[in-house]
Amino acid sequence: MALIDHLDHLVLTCIDETATRHFYTEVLGMQLETFGAGRSAFRFGKQKINLHVRGKEFEPKAHLPVSGALDLCFIAAVPLDDVIAHLNQCDWPIIEGPVERTGATQKIRSVYVRDPDLNLIEISELV
Repeated sequence: MALIDHLDHLVLTCIDETATRHFYTEVLGMQLETFGAGRSAFRFGKQKINLHVRGKEFEPKAHLPVSGALDLCFIAAVPLDDVIAHLNQCDWPIIEGPVERTGATQKIRSVYVRDPDLNLIEISELV
C-alpha cells in the first residue's frame, strides 16, 4: 500500500533572497507567492517551493539546512528547445545538455543549470 500520493512543497534554503527570487521567477517562470508572516514561495503547477534564508529559517526546519545541496528535476511546460532559447535570452548558462535521462515515469530529455546557490537544476521534457 502506497502512503504518499504526491509532493506538495519542498523547502529551499538560500543565501541571497533577491538573486534566488530572480532565478525562480524570471529564469524559471514560477509565480512568487507570499504567505504567513512575510514568507515567500515559488508556485508552479500544483506544487511550490518554500523559501528560507540561511540563518532566518522558519521553525521547524531541516536538521542541517544548507544552501546548494539540492538536485532537482522539473518537467517543463513547453518544449525543451523553448526552454533552451529562454535560458539563452536570460544569459543563464547551461552546464550540460540536452541529454537523455530516465525520469520517474518515462525517458526525458534534459538540460542542467545551477541556481544562485549552486543547486543543480535539471529542466526536462518527456520523450
